Amino acid sequence: MLKYLTPLALFTVMAVFLALGLNLNPRDIPSPLIDQPAPNFSLPVLSNASQTLNKDKMLGEVWLLNVWASWCVSCRSEHPVFNQLARKKLVKIVGLNYKDEPAAAKQWLAQLGNPYNVSMMDQEGRTGIDYGVYGVPETFVVDKKGIIRYKHTGPVSWQDVEKILIPLINQLKAEV
Repeated sequence: MLKYLTPLALFTVMAVFLALGLNLNPRDIPSPLIDQPAPNFSLPVLSNASQTLNKDKMLGEVWLLNVWASWCVSCRSEHPVFNQLARKKLVKIVGLNYKDEPAAAKQWLAQLGNPYNVSMMDQEGRTGIDYGVYGVPETFVVDKKGIIRYKHTGPVSWQDVEKILIPLINQLKAEV
């Protein structure tokens, strides 16, 4: 009898763990960078590769870092949301074009609209690695002191903007 119950018990335990795993939300994965200084970077600007942007140039203002790529299907779905947010002129939106070809990225922005105040090229993905990016899109909220205050994994919806991003941005802008 025990011979037949052991496989059944093992199957039951595995089924329970599978069911628990299927109910996890990948957006709930905590980032070790929350409340830590944003990693330094110095990257060429997509629109003019002779110019660079670094984190120090962003100090003193609240900003979003949106990691995107022209080859990313989920980025295409969130792009209208960032276009809409950009029209509100509530926050500076910085793009991190991740492991992409510059020509493809420029064409993508020309076709779909450009919500970014500036977009940088991270062709090798090193800055993305520093930020803990494991897939695009990912979005970070960085405060005036250069501290990461929030990370959103996956595509941002307008509901995320209204319920999470705008309240947090307004809170951070009000901080001294």
